[in-house]
Amino acid sequence: MKVRNRILIAVAAVVLVAIYYYVTIPAINIHSSETWFYVIFIVLIIGIIYVVRSRIQISLSEIRTNNVLKVFLGVIAAIAVVFIVGSVLSSPIVNAMRYQQLMPVEEGEFSEEVEELSFDKVPLLDKDTAVLLGDRKMGNMVDMVSQFEADDIYSQINYQGNPVRVTPLKYGNLIKWFTNMREGIPAYITINMATQTTEVVKLSEGMKYGTCEHFNRNIYRHLRFAHPTYIYGELSFEIDEDGTPYWIAPVKKFNIGLFGGETVGKVVLCNAVTGKCETYNIEDVPEWVDRAYSSDLLVDLFNYYGMYKHGFLNTLLSQRDCLQTTDGYNYLALDDDVWMYTGVTSVNGDQSNVGFVLSNERTMETRYYTVAGATESSAMSSAEGQVQNLKYVATFPLLLNISGEPTYFICLKDDAGLVKKYALVNVQKYQIVAIGDTVDECQENYQTLMVTNGVKTEEEAEGEALSVSGKITKIAQVVLDGSSHYYLMVEDSDMIFDVSVAEFLDVIRCEEGTEVSMEYREDENSAYVTALTIEGEKAEKTENTETKQEEEDDEEAVSTSELDDALTE
Repeated sequence: MKVRNRILIAVAAVVLVAIYYYVTIPAINIHSSETWFYVIFIVLIIGIIYVVRSRIQISLSEIRTNNVLKVFLGVIAAIAVVFIVGSVLSSPIVNAMRYQQLMPVEEGEFSEEVEELSFDKVPLLDKDTAVLLGDRKMGNMVDMVSQFEADDIYSQINYQGNPVRVTPLKYGNLIKWFTNMREGIPAYITINMATQTTEVVKLSEGMKYGTCEHFNRNIYRHLRFAHPTYIYGELSFEIDEDGTPYWIAPVKKFNIGLFGGETVGKVVLCNAVTGKCETYNIEDVPEWVDRAYSSDLLVDLFNYYGMYKHGFLNTLLSQRDCLQTTDGYNYLALDDDVWMYTGVTSVNGDQSNVGFVLSNERTMETRYYTVAGATESSAMSSAEGQVQNLKYVATFPLLLNISGEPTYFICLKDDAGLVKKYALVNVQKYQIVAIGDTVDECQENYQTLMVTNGVKTEEEAEGEALSVSGKITKIAQVVLDGSSHYYLMVEDSDMIFDVSVAEFLDVIRCEEGTEVSMEYREDENSAYVTALTIEGEKAEKTENTETKQEEEDDEEAVSTSELDDALTE
């Protein structure tokens, strides 16, 4: 009976330890704090079994005389000492300079290195609005809405050259998981953050691995069993250029002591449909992957760079040259990658930025630009102040290059979370605030304000004039806001040229085959023509009717005044 009882107790202990592992799925790695807690749990289980079987009454005298209890408590104490000492020796207190050098930072010139983006490549929405659009789209999917709902992941990626947020569907509840688990998750949602186009992409075979799955198909448990020693960072959901869904799992690398200096050493790509995992070193990650480093990790790494230039004590005492990021970040699609943007300010808590940071979420490449100006919160307040009667709320700004000027782009949302207006706020002169119902209107108002405030000349604000010549291959007439325009395409060019009839009346003489020369400036969706020559004859700009009428009224007023003076004499 004693042998049988011992076997049963041993089996029960093993089962309990196994259940703990299956539920908590700790990494078996000395750099993981979860591993140390798991070891403590095992030691406690063994100790409890010994105390219960031996019927020991726990007391100070018993601990002093019982050698087994001494060993048991000694093991617990040793683990605690290793954990505490390891944490201290891994901290910035004794490794400040090593933390400061974790992230290589290049300093650059903003206006030269950050190119002007067309607004069809700029994410106009934030995550909250994307969630609303995703939920609204799901509400229209009659065949799915009863069983599935949109997950709240909404990863920001650059898909086929466009800023996109993507999220998988998830089961509505546990019962719906039981009834649908065989086929898996049938689709994911993509939202173009520039055009607001929302699409539910149905898969030929359902996704069998995700955060909403249970047991071995849960993505965290699946990854743990595939690589028991890997310490995973924050997972993200992405799609490759063919639309195949993947889970992107960064593997943490600790560069300082047991627990310090976290970066990313490897990345595991898990196919959400088949569960197949591929591991890449961080420098070999495929280019379609947009997020290996989480935004929070990049912020922490830059804060180390900005805070520990002169050691740890300097951050507590004089705080000389100490910089930190502002509260919040946003994303830009540059060079077919997703870059995290955030402002940089001094530690004294003033309301001004000293610069900005752009950090690549795939490679950790980081660029710092020294541009003094308003903080994001100040810019948000300035934008909200322009529409305070409407009580719109500003989203976190996005930093753009507008005509060579660092500019905050802000969306203004109503109580329902829908974008109603757009704002552009000059970073260095944040009293220059332009508001518009559309992005084009907002940009036009901003350029006008920059000219009237002396920030730019009219030519600088409008941008560099380009030229093109050739025969017209296509021509179409449209009416925009009550004004007639001709859209032209010329040979050897894929661009669409916008010619206003109000400015160039002679354009009505054009037809396919007509030889033209044009000067133009690139607009968001087309090229706006500023000078037109038709078969060697320059078309004169038509004078604005309202301006002409005002001049005639002024001349008439002057003539009347002169006549009155003559009659008086």
